[in-house]
Amino acid sequence: MRLWSLHPEYLDAKGLVALWREGLLAKAVLEGKTRGYVHHPQLTRFRFQPDPIQAINVYLRAVFEEGERRKYRFNPSKIDFSVQPISIFVTTGQLEYEWKHLLEKLKIRDPRRYCELLEIAVIKPHPMMEVIPGDVEPWEIVKKSEQL
Repeated sequence: MRLWSLHPEYLDAKGLVALWREGLLAKAVLEGKTRGYVHHPQLTRFRFQPDPIQAINVYLRAVFEEGERRKYRFNPSKIDFSVQPISIFVTTGQLEYEWKHLLEKLKIRDPRRYCELLEIAVIKPHPMMEVIPGDVEPWEIVKKSEQL
């Protein structure tokens, strides 16, 4: 499960569809509708919110909107659009880590997209994320080969 802190516009087709599916799985976990993935570290930042369900719905709304922009057919009934927008902090180190992680994936999976993203000078976060200075988030599982 990967709930990107990056703006969904950076993801390739496979990545955006996976994010939608994994976001819905995260929502089901937070709602107590599944017993799997309950301790997954990607859910930590949502659990720290006063209303984790509201937070994941806000997160998924931006993923849905990116899907609509691309003419994908994500099912809108899967999320609650009535929730009020909120922000979640994300560190600069986390964004940089995820950016490198995404580029490594795209280098193999979608070389054209990889080349396009190399031109990006300022990395945009997911629309609900507010960027603050800091290292990679403590909940992130960093592989030795991916350390900054």
